[in-house]
Amino acid sequence: MSLRSKVMKATELTGAARTLIRGRARSHEPKAIAADIDGLGRERRDALRARMQSLIHTLGGTQPGRKDSESLVVALAAALEPADEETIWLLLAVMEARLPTVPRVLAATRAARLSGTAAAIRLALWNGPARRLLDRGPWRQVKIVTGAVLVDVHHTSQTDFATGIQRVTRETTRRWAAEHDVTMVGWTEHLQALRALTPIEARRAFWGGPAVPVPADDAVVVPWQSIFLLPELSAEVARTGRQMALARFGRVHYGAIGYDLVPVTSAETSHSGMLPGFASNLAALRHADVVVPISEAAGNEYRGWRAMLAGIDLPGPSILPVVLPSQAPPADTRALAAAAQRLKLGELPMVLVVGSHEPRKNHTAVLHAAEVLWREGHRFSLTFIGGNSWNSERFQAHLAKLQLAGRPVESISAADDDLLWSAFRLARFTVFPSVNEGFGLPVAESLAAGTPAITSAFGSMQEIAAAGGALLVDPRDDESVTDGMRRLVTDDALLDELRAQAAARVPGSWDDYAGRTWRILTTGRDEHTA
Repeated sequence: MSLRSKVMKATELTGAARTLIRGRARSHEPKAIAADIDGLGRERRDALRARMQSLIHTLGGTQPGRKDSESLVVALAAALEPADEETIWLLLAVMEARLPTVPRVLAATRAARLSGTAAAIRLALWNGPARRLLDRGPWRQVKIVTGAVLVDVHHTSQTDFATGIQRVTRETTRRWAAEHDVTMVGWTEHLQALRALTPIEARRAFWGGPAVPVPADDAVVVPWQSIFLLPELSAEVARTGRQMALARFGRVHYGAIGYDLVPVTSAETSHSGMLPGFASNLAALRHADVVVPISEAAGNEYRGWRAMLAGIDLPGPSILPVVLPSQAPPADTRALAAAAQRLKLGELPMVLVVGSHEPRKNHTAVLHAAEVLWREGHRFSLTFIGGNSWNSERFQAHLAKLQLAGRPVESISAADDDLLWSAFRLARFTVFPSVNEGFGLPVAESLAAGTPAITSAFGSMQEIAAAGGALLVDPRDDESVTDGMRRLVTDDALLDELRAQAAARVPGSWDDYAGRTWRILTTGRDEHTA
């Protein structure tokens, strides 16, 4: 190619680049953005106009005299000035009707700083409604909620599980809702946006029960200058990624109950599918204002995690533990009689194990210890109450083998409160030799019911046992677990001593726990340590 041809070719390319740049620049102009909005059809055009008006109002901008799309785009672009990550987060959340992720916010903020705030509006449309012209719905309404308290109980409102986390969440949130003005929220189907729970969904979150209908076209809720509380564990990557951006950019006071750091401190005992979500959950909590661990032991774990954040120049949240209560409901004679008929095998004393059958609960060690004692001639029945979990096949196989051998052992996958509390009261003692726990609620509940417990000699379980009523063992030593069970099967004097200690414990209450956690989570302060 001749020099002249090369020059002409370069000139053509430069001209094409200029045309492309001018086209992109014009696409950021309010008139071009308005044309795209008006081409979406009346329903979507009107919805986007309503979202822009809501944004202008929330940001303290001036509403235009005319409500056409171009006037609203101009007014919104002005209200967004000066463009910062927080206002851009709100723009994306409202215009797209889904909470944005951190990379999304950063990209839109850079666009606004390079090409003006109208460029960020254009970006919201490109990745939102303008690319979904053929979608048939739902075209959700968006509500910006300010000055409110939002309580995220998405998983608890949709699960049949009754783990310790669900018990804490339910006992706490139903008291919050009774005492304070709160908005109970969950997430849309693909975990992209918040939505207010219906009354029947909220009731299931508070009390459990069968599945209930979940609306597919209700309004999206966008919190702004509000309080956002997370009383349950959030471990879905899609959900935690958006919670991280909410905590970082959403101008919310973000507080969470902290259960444990088991997937970090005892990763080998956690399901591999849990690890990415839990890591993402911790990434979101980096930007929280306060975390309330459920025990002093869990508080130490969270303080250690927070200390590591100095490596990325983040202060992390305040860590203010509130120890879970150990409150038992009044005994119900009818429930006790029904439970005795269901659970007791003649005159055999019953040993009770409560908890899901995941590896760290150490239930295979209990089965081993029980078989040793049965072979020694000791007579007792063994009852497990708790659902299967990941990697519970080994436990199930061992259980089935013992049952085929005629041993008096059974596993109940689900139990209501009447059966559970009756089981605690009917048991000679309970066994909870977990290798890692944020609290160990079955230990506390057993002692609250007046029944001695065998539990682990460290961490939160030792913390619970310090007030008396429990026998401590090394959960990693089968002989230690076996010896502890042997002592409580055979030594009536020791059992009576532990029962007396359990009866002398000063019980906490869920009312006190819920009240104190509410004050800490909403203010970031604890008057008990002030």
